[in-house]
Amino acid sequence: MNIIIPIKQVPETSNVKMDKETGTMIRDGVESVINPLDLYAIELGIQLKEIHGGKVTVCTMGPPSAQKALREAIAMGCDDGILITDRKFAGADTWATSYTLSEAIKNMGSFDLVLAGERATDGDTGQVGPGIAAWLNIPLATYVSHVDEVTNTHITVERLVEEGYQILKMPLPTLLTVVKEVSDPRLPTLRGKKKARATEIPVFSTENMNLNEGSLGLKGSPTKVVKIDYPKVTRGGKMVSANGEEGINAAIDELIKFLEEKELI
Repeated sequence: MNIIIPIKQVPETSNVKMDKETGTMIRDGVESVINPLDLYAIELGIQLKEIHGGKVTVCTMGPPSAQKALREAIAMGCDDGILITDRKFAGADTWATSYTLSEAIKNMGSFDLVLAGERATDGDTGQVGPGIAAWLNIPLATYVSHVDEVTNTHITVERLVEEGYQILKMPLPTLLTVVKEVSDPRLPTLRGKKKARATEIPVFSTENMNLNEGSLGLKGSPTKVVKIDYPKVTRGGKMVSANGEEGINAAIDELIKFLEEKELI
């Protein structure tokens, strides 16, 4: 079974910064990690390979530093990684991103299964996985929580829906976006880290892919962020020192006064 897993490197939650002029995320110089929800897709892919044999290839679109995410996935148990990088890809929305990733997947040759995380924690749209399936013209199942059966021609999965679970039998090749219930991600091993360090990471760019440059990056993105506002903290607080008996009594008086003003007592 040939499995391809597109992953994303995202800023740590506390380090998210936005460019107000372009409406895009600032990634340069920001500490990044593998999108946490992609780890479940990686684990599922490795488990399927261990059961059915085959190969797991991870790919990511991003700056050259995104190679770190690929090596981490290889250290977990993936076989190969492919970096999709080019300045012309910068600022891509979900439409342009899914187009570029789908073309990269076509360049990788034949495959049986594409696995993706439910969504990325930075954009939080959940659109790239379905977009890839649309560009590749293959079946899609979202919110997959369990894989029941895999044959040479079909895969049977359970997906979460509002009423409970839905069971789908789908022809291969197909694309699945997975939720946390599907697996429990493993940690990288020492042997895996050694392999990751020695693995050569091929680079895909506009130079070796046949791409429509009008569909790339910020210029090729139909989604535009027109304005960014940061939330304002409107609530304040008052600190009352409660040192010693007098301080405790004063703090209690302040609390009672506050509750009376708010008509809570």
